[in-house]
Amino acid sequence: MLAPFDLVSLVGVADMDRARRFYGDVLGLPVVEESPFAVAVEVHGRMLRLSAVEKPVVAPYSVLAWNVDDIDAVVDGLVARDVVFARYDGLEQDERGVWTAPDGARIAWFLDPDGNNLSLVQFS
Repeated sequence: MLAPFDLVSLVGVADMDRARRFYGDVLGLPVVEESPFAVAVEVHGRMLRLSAVEKPVVAPYSVLAWNVDDIDAVVDGLVARDVVFARYDGLEQDERGVWTAPDGARIAWFLDPDGNNLSLVQFS
């Protein structure tokens, strides 16, 4: 039923200006729309709406993930833009903070300014 329609992803943020700077300037996502209620950015032809909320509810898992071809290069590029990658107890992460899952996928996590958990994944 919904297969032919584009998926729009939503992330709650408390400070619209800060979110626009992080997602637009730091992550390099083009801002395509702004209103008092949301900032929309484009992610590879799809829309991500940063929705204004009073207090974002932080999930203990990734709310957004990017499937990347070269995770080391993307991590290095984001680190150059002052993104800090998370380290988690119990996971063996390399010097970049990348964890290799049992199936060979490589994953790295970082937080947006509102604490939303974002990740990069390079599937094996």
